[in-house]
Amino acid sequence: MPEYKSRFSSAFANKLLFLLAAVALLACNPEAKQLRVSCEDGNAADCNELGHRLVTGDHVLRDYVWAAEVLQQACDSGVAQGCYRLGRMHEDSTGFDGDVDLMLGLYRQACDGGEAEGCYRLGLMYQDSIGVDRDLGTAFGLFEQGCDGGSMSGCTSLGLMYKDGSYVPQDLVRAADLFQQACDGDEMSGCHNLGESYATGAGVAQDLARAAELYEQACDANVWAGCSKLGDLYAAGSGVSEDVERAVELYRRACNRRYGEACYSLGVMYQRGTGVERQPGRAASLFSRACSYGYEEACEGG
Repeated sequence: MPEYKSRFSSAFANKLLFLLAAVALLACNPEAKQLRVSCEDGNAADCNELGHRLVTGDHVLRDYVWAAEVLQQACDSGVAQGCYRLGRMHEDSTGFDGDVDLMLGLYRQACDGGEAEGCYRLGLMYQDSIGVDRDLGTAFGLFEQGCDGGSMSGCTSLGLMYKDGSYVPQDLVRAADLFQQACDGDEMSGCHNLGESYATGAGVAQDLARAAELYEQACDANVWAGCSKLGDLYAAGSGVSEDVERAVELYRRACNRRYGEACYSLGVMYQRGTGVERQPGRAASLFSRACSYGYEEACEGG
């Protein structure tokens, strides 16, 4: 047998075995089996749920091709969340190369169908010029629509537009209110941004202790900016007791996740010998990493 035919046969056999294993696992889980049967019978809501489980591996083996098929079925049948979830698969290149045009259409379809997260994601595309011309007015409207519909990420993005005065006049009080709404809804970037508001007194009375609490909440949820800002407070003893070793730990944690500002701050600690042994070479390496991760201040010489 020619080598290419052997490779093809092997790949086909592996795919078949994987599919059989996935079906077997579905059969072993009564709830998942019912979702499959119901989806095959035309229940679009169960196709949406089955697709989600196939992506996340919740009681089934992950199968992105199958997930895309059933999510498309749900979307075509008017389940807006199915459109959103399929859009996320394209955005994250989950199981296949993402298609920006398809992603745009799916998020628009999801948003038009009342899926708030679809509005938020579509807003990001207009804000960041992904597949469309940059349009802050459209982005603002979509973030607002998403936030009003329950997307806490939409509330955070809307808050940032008020904070920065992007498209709308700057309104720090409104920004802080939106960050609070997002944080209360367990959107940890909202907690980080609310921490920034308390740290600087932007739209709220300055409260460094409250800022530290919010940064820690965000950091614990792997919002690396929160870890970096919490490190700043520990390094300065602002709102918390000074603890340079804790600051170093927080900077290192965020830097290892490619957060440039934390790499820069950690480099300063090594440059000065604060909380760590002074190592100018290590500091220079961290400044270089910070620059490569997009922290421009580090690119200016450290």
